[in-house]
Amino acid sequence: MKAIEKFPNLVTMFFARAGEKGDTPFLWRKVDGQWRSLSWNAVAAQVASLAAALKAQGLRAGDPIMLVSENRPEFCIADLAIMAAGGVTVPTYTTNTTRDHQHILTDSGARGVIVSTAKLAATMMPAVLRSQAAFVIGMEPVRGVQGQVACHLWRDLIAAHPADVAACAAAQTARREDLACIIYTSGTGGAPRGVMQHHGAILANVEGAGGLVAEDFGWGDEVFLSFLPLSHAYEHSGGQFLPMILGGQIYYAEGLEKLAANIEEVRPTIMVVVPRLFEVLRARVMKAIEKQGRLPAFLLQQALRIGAKERDGKSSILDLPMKALLERTIKPKVRGRFGGRMKALVSGGAPLNPDVGLFFDALGLTLLQGYGQTEAGPVISCNRPRAGIAMDTVGPPLDGVEVKIADDGEILVRGELVMHGYWRNPVESERVLQGGWLHTGDIGEIDAHGRIRITDRKKDLIVNDKGDNVSPQKVEGMLTLQPEIGQAMVHGDRRPHLVGLIVPDADWTREWAAAHGVAVQGIAANADYMAALRAAVDRVNTDLSVIEKVRRLTLADEPFTVENSEMTPSMKIRRHVIRARYQDRLDALYKN
Repeated sequence: MKAIEKFPNLVTMFFARAGEKGDTPFLWRKVDGQWRSLSWNAVAAQVASLAAALKAQGLRAGDPIMLVSENRPEFCIADLAIMAAGGVTVPTYTTNTTRDHQHILTDSGARGVIVSTAKLAATMMPAVLRSQAAFVIGMEPVRGVQGQVACHLWRDLIAAHPADVAACAAAQTARREDLACIIYTSGTGGAPRGVMQHHGAILANVEGAGGLVAEDFGWGDEVFLSFLPLSHAYEHSGGQFLPMILGGQIYYAEGLEKLAANIEEVRPTIMVVVPRLFEVLRARVMKAIEKQGRLPAFLLQQALRIGAKERDGKSSILDLPMKALLERTIKPKVRGRFGGRMKALVSGGAPLNPDVGLFFDALGLTLLQGYGQTEAGPVISCNRPRAGIAMDTVGPPLDGVEVKIADDGEILVRGELVMHGYWRNPVESERVLQGGWLHTGDIGEIDAHGRIRITDRKKDLIVNDKGDNVSPQKVEGMLTLQPEIGQAMVHGDRRPHLVGLIVPDADWTREWAAAHGVAVQGIAANADYMAALRAAVDRVNTDLSVIEKVRRLTLADEPFTVENSEMTPSMKIRRHVIRARYQDRLDALYKN
């Protein structure tokens, strides 16, 4: 088994891998319907050229550079080039508004900006003109602006600074404790804060995760499909630098709408995903199987039944014939939808409902739930086959990570992965970093096998009028497993009981409307439609305690999305935004 080496910084790690891999493919994108690759050597040459160009723009050691781009090869090249030139990358979301960009530019003090497209530049440029940024580099042509900001085209800068890969690699002096990037947390409330991630924080993450891959699955020619935002710490470390340390290949997905097709084409071995995607894929797989008739639906039920028994340690020899039948029928078809060579789907960014995990595990896909925070590189722990996968846990800590539970139940973390603080925010830094321990704000416990179990987020706990604590995430996760419900938020702080704000599933709504001969428009006024949704909530209530039951419901006007600011880019709902919009409607549910 190959060992995961330790490197002094991220750029040296990249150049070491490029030296080993040479002209083999590294980064892939689709052009004119065909997947085309850039080799490790080609990427190294562009990194060296762009690093020289940044220095020519006056970049000094420690200068922040903002990076605004969707997932594409140039994101990786720009990220490495900024660090190779001695700068600090400040990746930002493509969904940011001008106001968001203004906050990050001002707070970070970014010296310049690298942006991918004219469309993204149009939102960003007004903020740049009101900032201290001295230059903008466009991966594609962007419209220049009159004034003090110099605009450059990526390909022109690359051409003007011929690559000297050996010299660039030799010039790397950054240490593991030096700042690599400032990642602004999207947050479920308040203004984003800049998390200072040092080289060692990310390296510790990918060394630990890489060791997990090598030890539990065997380290081979790994293929990753990147689709979560690279501006998010989870994809930045897990979807970019983990493939890098493994010497793997990265394919950049064409978008969420083409993700299923891309998975079948690319046939990835490892994917980094968020729970919301699993919930969507689960619903699609179930619907596709049920449409095939009674036999496939029966086989699905049997797979889930046997999976549940195995999870509870109640395997039976009587199930062996059915297991053999499942291995020849339904399981290969489901695995085929994921490319056929998937080693593991790694879920993080938000809590995963255990029933969703069981669903995929029962159908023959290895799903590993992880846990982390931007402030911790971001990966703290991950389920692994060697430790025994328990779907209601997030696994044991990665190697080199210490975890303990405080007296009030809060999860505390210590190790090289922990940030050095929030950028220019000593008050918040001191609040979350105490005695060398990161106070995560999550509530949890550690089981007898050393696996972490998250019970809730401190600030997300609902405390009813009797002082009982309720986990909203648990209830919401159960609601969204119902085919009728696409999204949900429960409400009830300092109230006698919970109520629910529901986004009905769009496909189910269309099918229900067609079956009942009514129009989708205005369907919320249909009593039978609302009764069907109420029945879905009642099914969930049968499995909930008295204080967790959702007594009444109302419908949202539209789905919770990143675009309407009701979800973070990592697909967590922004409770304070949703409550502000629907407060009157929620309050009305408590009136007779």
